[in-house]
Amino acid sequence: MKLRGYTLGILSAVSYGLIPIFILPIKQARFSVDVTLFYRFFFSALMVGGYLLCSGESFKINKKEAFILAVLGICYALSSEFLFLGYDFLTPGIASTVLFIYPVIVALIMFFLYRERLTKLSIFSLLLAFAGVIVLCLKGNSMEINFAGLGIVMLSSLFYALYMVIVNKSNMKVSGFKLSFYSMFFTSVFFITKTSVAGESLAIPSLSLFLNFLIFAFLTTVISSLCLVYAIKYIGSTPTAILGALEPVVAVMISVLMFQEKFTANLSIGITLILLGVTLNVISDRKKINPI
Repeated sequence: MKLRGYTLGILSAVSYGLIPIFILPIKQARFSVDVTLFYRFFFSALMVGGYLLCSGESFKINKKEAFILAVLGICYALSSEFLFLGYDFLTPGIASTVLFIYPVIVALIMFFLYRERLTKLSIFSLLLAFAGVIVLCLKGNSMEINFAGLGIVMLSSLFYALYMVIVNKSNMKVSGFKLSFYSMFFTSVFFITKTSVAGESLAIPSLSLFLNFLIFAFLTTVISSLCLVYAIKYIGSTPTAILGALEPVVAVMISVLMFQEKFTANLSIGITLILLGVTLNVISDRKKINPI
């Protein structure tokens, strides 16, 4: 069971880290990002919904749950949109790494809004993560990065952190699969509304692009989400969260190998500091729950 859990945790992280493979060619073709994200989450909702049907689980939710799930969908939608907007300003490797500081932002939200205490290890992890972001901002000896892009990706990380906090504090009595289905469904509603207001066409110009959307949804959303649910079931949330450190590593490898991103010393040091900071933050959170 442990081996299966670790395997699923790694698979979840790796599959999510594959996002640049699908999104960058679409952006380079100047296809609408909003339409792309609509199809990503719409197809994902259909796949997870199909699983719920096959498993015989009810789709029923009450009004309070519907409201919370709609808010979660909006948070997820904004996180995705800001991340992909960030790709216009930052390299995929840097953007994916900055996004990964969301556990640190969760810790700060819990401290300021819910007065959860920060241990010394938590504070040290925060400093490491922010030091990593600063190093990513450095180009040579000067600050020569697009700070608009950095701010956009930080917003992506913030909305994902809010998603995590709401899930944690809402106390909804719904399964992980039902939560994933409705989050994806409301996220797709957000993007279909946005594209309708903008008057964008939902037409998919080619079969290859249609298949791209299907594989994009299946690999980076459905597989990632389902593997995450089972990994947490088998090995717990803390080891699974630590394995999530593979997400930006995979994204950086793809960016370097496929999209000619330069693997600089600053990128290496920044990634290391952020991953170390996030890992310590997760361990610190575990210690608060189970003090030695």
